[in-house]
Amino acid sequence: MKILVTVAEVATVDDEFEIDGTEIADQYLSADLNEWDDYAVEEAVQLQEEGIADEVVTVTIGPEDSEQTIRQALAKGADRAIRVWDDALDGVDLLDVHAKTAILRAVVAEEDPDLILSGVQTGDDSWMATGVSLAESLDFQWAAVVNALDHDIADGTAAVRRELEGGVEELTEVDLPAVLTIQTGINEPRYASLRGIRQAQRKELDALTLDDVGLDAGVVEGSLELTDMYEPESESEATVWEGGAEETAGELAELLREKGVVA
Repeated sequence: MKILVTVAEVATVDDEFEIDGTEIADQYLSADLNEWDDYAVEEAVQLQEEGIADEVVTVTIGPEDSEQTIRQALAKGADRAIRVWDDALDGVDLLDVHAKTAILRAVVAEEDPDLILSGVQTGDDSWMATGVSLAESLDFQWAAVVNALDHDIADGTAAVRRELEGGVEELTEVDLPAVLTIQTGINEPRYASLRGIRQAQRKELDALTLDDVGLDAGVVEGSLELTDMYEPESESEATVWEGGAEETAGELAELLREKGVVA
């Protein structure tokens, strides 16, 4: 069984930052492997270690600068990686779900995986739509927000547990090939060992263009436009008293009585 895992490099930002136009200024940004994708990689590697999967392949949409970040997945046990980028993608402010789906679908057509694992969301746009959109475009069965996967996959069927709203969980089965979007907490992602990091530098990482996967530049022309970015104002109803306990105890008691907390 071949498992394809979608991974992404996401921007991380300091607590204090400045906005430059529709972007956070570069000096406040760093990069890391998307947290949800880290759990998806771990789940795939565990399936391989248990003899269920024969190969784990990662795929990402990102520029050359992202290679060091996405090699983290190779260092943690993935066998090889695919990175798709193109001049047409340079300068695109917002790569929408339709474009991501089309690119990933083209890679799936070439790789022909039995199972696709994707993080529930990315830490930057948080759309939570790419995995499900990919499944629909492939006509694969899918399960979203999966927080448990029975590794005893038998007869081409995977048993999963997924989160629903209001703290409810659903037990269900999906027939392979399928797409599962993985929730944090499904496992404990491993740290990359020094040996794994060294091996990752020698593992295959194919850099493909849109033409290589059979697509043209028109695929990146989305209907969404980023028009503004701002830090929302936060409102707080906190009441702060200065002074020692003897000075503030009475004021606290009075406030609690007003709120009906104490008689």
